[in-house]
Amino acid sequence: MPENPTLIPTVVDAEQFAVQTSAIVDSVSRVIDGKPDAVRSALVCLLAEGHLLIEDVPGVGKTMLARALAASVDATVRRIQFTPDLLPGDVTGVSVYNPVDREFEFKRGAVFAHIVIADEINRSSPKTQSALLEAMEEGQVTVDGSTHMLPDPFLVVATQNPLEMEGTYALPEAQRDRFMMRISMGYPDAAAEAEMLRQRDTVNPLAAVTAVADAASISGLIAWARSVHVAPALEEYTVALAQATRADPNLHLGASPRATLQLIRAAKVWAALDGRDFVIPDDVTALLIPVLAHRLLPARGAHRAGAQPVEAALRQIVERVRVPVTSRS
Repeated sequence: MPENPTLIPTVVDAEQFAVQTSAIVDSVSRVIDGKPDAVRSALVCLLAEGHLLIEDVPGVGKTMLARALAASVDATVRRIQFTPDLLPGDVTGVSVYNPVDREFEFKRGAVFAHIVIADEINRSSPKTQSALLEAMEEGQVTVDGSTHMLPDPFLVVATQNPLEMEGTYALPEAQRDRFMMRISMGYPDAAAEAEMLRQRDTVNPLAAVTAVADAASISGLIAWARSVHVAPALEEYTVALAQATRADPNLHLGASPRATLQLIRAAKVWAALDGRDFVIPDDVTALLIPVLAHRLLPARGAHRAGAQPVEAALRQIVERVRVPVTSRS
């Protein structure tokens, strides 16, 4: 079996896109109660060919969201529990000597799957974390000079707990920049939590989830989202927002060009999920914080302005950057 079998994307139109994406959202939402924004963000990352970082306190459903998305798509899924003793070879794979053939053969690591759940990613060493860099950016891994392609589509859903920092390794800027979006689950509201108590006392909701899409249909949805139109004026607006982060006195590190590109890709999917084949400024601004905030660093002393200086700086940037009124040809 080839390492990266060629998928023939299912050709979809706007109506089929809406039907298939609604089915995925409904499937995941049956497991994740009262968190429509988190479910939508996970789907955006999948269809925009990005990766998702879920950062929140324990017990709010971070891993459950990743597993529910994986169960809703009939594709290969692997879960990696990141621990201090996890080695890079456990993630990417290693070359093992075969005494029968008298040659080395490559044994695939856990990263060879369509959806990879990287649980508690900040509990492993930087050396192991860096094993994901090439995979997340280029869809491949290189071991002993040989390159091995990963399945397509490919999504990494990583989780981390921002509070229990003892014995953890903070993700470096280069690693955070590989994630298209960072989201927080947050606590459920009272009604959703009460419903959870009634439904999950004896039954695991994941057991009832059945796949509503496969890898080929996901590739078709991705192709449709790519075709969403972005006007030149809106591209200039997105670039202006990114450049404003690089010049803002409240930010020490601004958005990278990769961040600008991923913001546009995410906005295309966001528009498609709303039933449009074109992007509007609201799509970009709605995604600005989840796509950019985790990549930026506040300037020294900026924390005095509030608990979330990066988010505050982004809101101020949105207010002062001129929004395009009409597109230019």
